[in-house]
Amino acid sequence: MYDTLAQYRQVLGGPVDDWHPPVMVRLWQLLRPLRPGTAPMFVLQVSLYALGFGLLVATLVRIGRWLAALFVTALALSPLLLGWQMAILKDSQMLGALLAGVGLLAWFRLSNRAVPWAATAAAVILIGYATLLRGNAVFATVPLAVLLLPTDQKPLPSAVVALAATAAILALSPTVNHAVFRAEPSGIERVQPVFDLAAIAQATPKSPSPFTRSERAQIAARHCVKAYFWDPLGDPDSCDSATERLRDQPARQLYLDLARAVVRHPMAYIAHRLAHWNSTERWLVRPGLQDAEPPVDAESNDLGLVGSDSDFAYTWQQWADDEMATPLGWPIVWTVLTLLLLPIAWRRREDPAAGVALALLASAITLEASFLVISIASDLRYHLWPMTASALALILLSNGIRWIRLERAVGAAAIAAVIIGGVFARASLPPAPDSYEGMLQAQGNWL
Repeated sequence: MYDTLAQYRQVLGGPVDDWHPPVMVRLWQLLRPLRPGTAPMFVLQVSLYALGFGLLVATLVRIGRWLAALFVTALALSPLLLGWQMAILKDSQMLGALLAGVGLLAWFRLSNRAVPWAATAAAVILIGYATLLRGNAVFATVPLAVLLLPTDQKPLPSAVVALAATAAILALSPTVNHAVFRAEPSGIERVQPVFDLAAIAQATPKSPSPFTRSERAQIAARHCVKAYFWDPLGDPDSCDSATERLRDQPARQLYLDLARAVVRHPMAYIAHRLAHWNSTERWLVRPGLQDAEPPVDAESNDLGLVGSDSDFAYTWQQWADDEMATPLGWPIVWTVLTLLLLPIAWRRREDPAAGVALALLASAITLEASFLVISIASDLRYHLWPMTASALALILLSNGIRWIRLERAVGAAAIAAVIIGGVFARASLPPAPDSYEGMLQAQGNWL
């Protein structure tokens, strides 16, 4: 994919920047002597995925939960999840690394045994690697680590530790990328405030804004603001000239401008963020929304990277496409399920399986919540980990699950409303543009 090609150019000796995770580039450079191309990273990625699921299945079999082990196996073989493992991307690497870390810890936790220091160290490395793969991964990895690693912390101290660790990692990540991995600044930290400022400026045309009058006119005339993604605002053929001046300003200044704009126009900001959250959660959206199904063909390139010529690979990815089109492929369904399972996991948190499930659910919901504030695109792959974590938690909690009557009624109503709303939107709205260029040029703030 595009991101794969961009990173591989850096692996081959091109300038390394922080737009894509520098830790992944440096790891790929270490592995490249084994074989050029994507093979080493592909083997690593799929091995982590298989290790994590394999340890979970083996542990469940060992403690006598055969049916749960079968469901975890079915989840591991999900066409959508396994299909995305075929692409060398930070999101697939993050899923594999977190699964391996969870599998290592669950091997001991589910049997109610102490976790050895070696397994703890390995899990910390895997979770730490996942943390560096995405700008907002910290919202998933810190709650997971705090609740899953062996500590004696109570809930309130654990929450304080998680908040402090999240703030520290967010503050230190740029230094790690630039000083440790020697990546050049790309300006990626400016994209989020520009995306939000442009949306507020378009919604409040008569209010003061960091954008000039001519820039705002261009943003409106060219339909630069899309709930789906920020891309038109940085595209040379679309709206780059309207945002270039702001994107050259210091990130600190842009975030101060955004804070002022939010204070002046909170409803415009909230409406914009909710529209984007709906898009990235793929709830009330048009049918055929892009960037959901895993790829099978390689993008055209001069690096010698090619896609699979296997007929079965095409068949498998078609199965993934079919799964994606069902509610199982809508992140919003798993987000609602996570919210419904949290109180059940909390009540049973002293049980080993429920304790692991609680860590998975906390990781999933905090990452999904972060998309309300920190997100600029709606690719399904951003949700692979929370969807998987929610499904694993459901399986772990399935033995003796007890719903309070009100929970059962509210849960059934919530799931039904989400699915019915999503089906109705896809049935009644016109299809989304079927190409990236079509998405850039679409008229209006379509979903």
